[in-house]
Amino acid sequence: MLNSLPILLIVLPVAAAIAILLGACAKKTALLATAVNLALTLALVFGYDQAKAGYQFTSSTLLAPQWKLSFALGVDGLSLILLLLTAIVAFAAVWVAPRPEKLERYPSLYYACLLFIVAGATGAFASLDLFFFYAFHELALIPTFLLIGIWGSGDRLTAAWKITIYLALGSFVLLVGLLALYMSLPDDVRTFSIPDLQALALQGGIPQTPWIYLTILLGFGILISLFPFHTWAPSAYASAPAPAAMLHAGVLKKFGLYGLLRVGLPLMPQAAQHWTNLLLLLLVGNILYVGLVTIAQKRLDTMLGYSSVMHMGYIFLGIAAFNPLGLTGAAMLMFAHGLSIATLFAIAGAVRERTGSLEFAKLGGLAKPMPFLGFTFGLAAFAAIGLPGFANFASELPIFFGAFAHAGKGLAFSYYQAAGIVALWGVVISAVYMLRGYRATFLGEAPKRWAALPDLSCCLRPAIILLLAVLLVGGFRPQLVLNLVAPTIKAVLPVPAQ
Repeated sequence: MLNSLPILLIVLPVAAAIAILLGACAKKTALLATAVNLALTLALVFGYDQAKAGYQFTSSTLLAPQWKLSFALGVDGLSLILLLLTAIVAFAAVWVAPRPEKLERYPSLYYACLLFIVAGATGAFASLDLFFFYAFHELALIPTFLLIGIWGSGDRLTAAWKITIYLALGSFVLLVGLLALYMSLPDDVRTFSIPDLQALALQGGIPQTPWIYLTILLGFGILISLFPFHTWAPSAYASAPAPAAMLHAGVLKKFGLYGLLRVGLPLMPQAAQHWTNLLLLLLVGNILYVGLVTIAQKRLDTMLGYSSVMHMGYIFLGIAAFNPLGLTGAAMLMFAHGLSIATLFAIAGAVRERTGSLEFAKLGGLAKPMPFLGFTFGLAAFAAIGLPGFANFASELPIFFGAFAHAGKGLAFSYYQAAGIVALWGVVISAVYMLRGYRATFLGEAPKRWAALPDLSCCLRPAIILLLAVLLVGGFRPQLVLNLVAPTIKAVLPVPAQ
């Protein structure tokens, strides 16, 4: 019975999207589909045998025997936390989405696009075949472009084209890398099966060609917004409707990071280490350069967009550390960051809906007429900064320890430790821009025109509370996530001994 759950998690949002396009009530149908998906994902989490680790709830249908291509699904601890992240953020995003009557254009298509993103992200995280792993992600990108181009704000068409060009380029580079990896294998072992490829890598059967891994890294890096390929993200998130920004920044961007942990490092560990210094240099750009640019922003939405890009640097640091501490922290931070940035974009969307602007110069004092939004934005900002008590802190800590585990000779610092010091300064930078954004938006004297602004309605508050509650649970009980992730990291990745 449980083996059929991964396919149900994909089919259900697709079926709901089709039903909506055929005339079903858009919001109720989408809410029901995402609620059921969340319940099914929780069933997977509680049904997963942590003692066994490895892939569970697997199913496979052979489609092309000559290529060893199968439609194969399954989960392990790593994919499970990302499926849970997808289900939680999807439910919250649909919950805070505007009612169909408030949408000027194509309300059914709006909700269908949200559900197609959910289906694509779920399929990518649950796929055990390289072809479908890639294809499901591409499925999720198309509705993202539509949501920004049709229902976005500001210069939405430019933002839609920019994200289209960048992500299409990243997908093409990634495809070249994956095909090169596939073609580099001997004919008798050539396969798209991710578990078979991982087993082959553990036996030393995959050529460790540096340029192939570099192509895969750059492909995933563009999709993740690795510096200097990051400029598409802030403008896209600033222009996107709040639910679309929640789903892409919170969930879909994790595809590239998941790909590095699922495909890049396990299959080509020696080739990955060849490019470690390059990755350390680029992630410092994410943390330091993008962090300073974030401080200079004059709008709440672009500030959040740049902050999302900056925090990818911490996850890259955990990946570059390539030890159990760093990799486990990176996986945990993927989950925590997805929740915190989704919360911040949801609140920013509510502020935009009520004030018509997210420019700091036009805001201020909103905590008085909107105390719930002010309080919850403060909590989400504290989580993003990495304060103790939130899942982000429990995730960043092992990343720092993982980076500093690479000791230099004598008193000399290694490149890892130098990047770790920059990352620690990044915490200060993130505190500066988050507190500045909070002050400019919610504190100070409120303009008279904002005095009668309505706070978030009681019926919409549970979505924000759900996201923050999971962040707090992850902060006080990080072992709930750690116990799922750590066995997968140790079992799949050929991590060198420290």
